[in-house]
Amino acid sequence: MNQSLWFVAVGCLLGSWLFAFSALAAESAALQKARKEAEARGFLFVGNRDEIVAKARKEGKVKIGSTLEPEDYKPMVESFKKKYPFIDAQMEELSGAVYGEKFLMELAAGKATDWDLVHAPEDMYMRLAEHAMKFDLLGMARNGVLAINPKMVDPELRTIVSVGSALCGMVYNRELLPADKVPNKWEDFLKPEFKGRKFIVDIRPYCNAALVSVLGDEWVKNYASKLKDQQPVWSRGQTRAVSAILAGEYPMHQVANYHSCIRAQWKDPRKVLMCKIIEPVPVRLQENDLVIKTAQHPYAALLFLEHQASPEGQKVLDEVEPVKSSMFTDGEVAKLIKGKKIAINDFTTYKDGARRMKMILEAFGFPNAELK
Repeated sequence: MNQSLWFVAVGCLLGSWLFAFSALAAESAALQKARKEAEARGFLFVGNRDEIVAKARKEGKVKIGSTLEPEDYKPMVESFKKKYPFIDAQMEELSGAVYGEKFLMELAAGKATDWDLVHAPEDMYMRLAEHAMKFDLLGMARNGVLAINPKMVDPELRTIVSVGSALCGMVYNRELLPADKVPNKWEDFLKPEFKGRKFIVDIRPYCNAALVSVLGDEWVKNYASKLKDQQPVWSRGQTRAVSAILAGEYPMHQVANYHSCIRAQWKDPRKVLMCKIIEPVPVRLQENDLVIKTAQHPYAALLFLEHQASPEGQKVLDEVEPVKSSMFTDGEVAKLIKGKKIAINDFTTYKDGARRMKMILEAFGFPNAELK
């Protein structure tokens, strides 16, 4: 080789090494800065992914209290164990009688040691957030320590990740409701022909509360009051209500979780159940998961949290839940809302969730009608 060419080749090689070394040094400096900033605010910041995996391996177990459908547990755990076969992952339902005030009291007393990762529902969001282990999940996501889209992390609290989204729509039985009568806007439910037990309204009004983000307090409050005047069928529990519509007991549901409707459609042999999106479309960040302070396996919990936000985890949320992937991915929810006007209940509005729901319930008159 020509001597001058040899020097050029060596120079290029050294240059590439120096560039790589500089990039590594810059990354390390960025992580060090992120760690210092997090620790100054009282957060835990793990800057080395290998450290997380090593500690998770030592823990060897993780227990997740989930509000996903039980059908999700097996595929979610199996896909997780393909990545981390050394971790025994268990998902169990954490809802109903197990969840609520009793659970909050156990957390406050440091007695809720059965779980590592739990869900914070909208009406308990801030109260549960107080019991999160103070991992700086946002900083770790931004710096690539955890493979989580930073948009999924609460930007203020930094300790909660929303791994899914739920959009809402109306549900109806096409055999009981003619095509020309199907509502096209939210106000259509107030038409005279729909008065007198002609549709179902849920008394846990997550979906109606999301409309405040676009339509405002007064509109939603007045709308809720007018819904009450329509004398609807008051219900608690969307799966049961949607099943009643499928069975032909009632023609429609004013607004329900879209994924609940799709799940019921799968079981509809006659194809009479219809799921319709109305704008503005209520969209709520869902599956707001946090590692709790009393977690016995916090590092394994971090890996499971990351997995739920991964393409494999999102696929489970879309195909099994179904249609409950994060709006911040390229999943089914993002496709459904593309180009549509949405009313989103996200991290910026969660703190107002309990007040919104109370306002709507007061407008409903705290319904005490027979629940179906």
